[in-house]
Amino acid sequence: MGAVSDIDVRGRLVAGYDLSGVTWLRVGGPADWLFMPKDVDDLADFLAALPAEVPVFPMGVGSNLIVRDGGVPGVVIRLSRAFAGIEIEGNRVTAGAAALDAQVAKAAAAAGLDLTFLRTIPGAIGGAVRMNAGCYGSYVADHFVSANAILRDGSRVTLTADALSFAYRRSAVPEGAVIVDATFEAEARDPATLHARMDDQLAKRDATQPTKDLTAGSTFRNPAGFSSTGRADDSHDLKAWSVIDAAGLRGAMRGGAQMSPKHPNFLVNTGTATAADLEGLGEEVRERVFAHSGIRLEWEIMRVGKPAS
Repeated sequence: MGAVSDIDVRGRLVAGYDLSGVTWLRVGGPADWLFMPKDVDDLADFLAALPAEVPVFPMGVGSNLIVRDGGVPGVVIRLSRAFAGIEIEGNRVTAGAAALDAQVAKAAAAAGLDLTFLRTIPGAIGGAVRMNAGCYGSYVADHFVSANAILRDGSRVTLTADALSFAYRRSAVPEGAVIVDATFEAEARDPATLHARMDDQLAKRDATQPTKDLTAGSTFRNPAGFSSTGRADDSHDLKAWSVIDAAGLRGAMRGGAQMSPKHPNFLVNTGTATAADLEGLGEEVRERVFAHSGIRLEWEIMRVGKPAS
């Protein structure tokens, strides 16, 4: 690991950084290295100097993530507030990859632009692009113009929608690439109407989801490939929570991990869970749902790193 420690950086480069404190589930082991670049140039120079065999994992705010108990090999890159700016020009919103989805929605609404679907999505813009995040029938892909990224070799690239091949909860961001900002296009709307809509969305979320617990958002993708529309006549026949509930797994536990009694598609750390508890419970749910309904749930939460030895 000496080659990593010898790289000159202007940001922070820390060995053996405990990642459990920076994930929403509060579990996981250390990163071999954590790099928090000062700016885009610092990030590009670091990746250009980093030996090609060292793996890189770009990490957002840790909202949709299980870090396994043995930690993450290589370098975890976490962007700072320097990457959290939001700029609005005409009907376009450009946000740094570290800007919180909720903050982007609110800034856009204040300018009379409708990106309200981002308001209740946990996490930051870089992750939202990578996962084609969506809610209430709208997705990143519906508004995406382009994103700037630093590739694993330190080169800079602008990614178009065609290059990213957006699909349900997926995109084709190149391996090891770090998104630094993204631009979206939005329709003009009355700011007061947009803020009222977001307030309504928040109220619905708080009423139906375990927002005060340690979770990582939705655990599994909806089998039908659709996020909630929020309509009164919305069908729940093939929602992940519905098939989990039908299999009798609402409130199911393993160690300190639980499928939320309030919303069974949310994995909860009740306070003592390990990453192994959480991932193990998730895999048990997948097997039991498959046995019950023949539906194979797919993880929406990303799992990274290695198990405890």
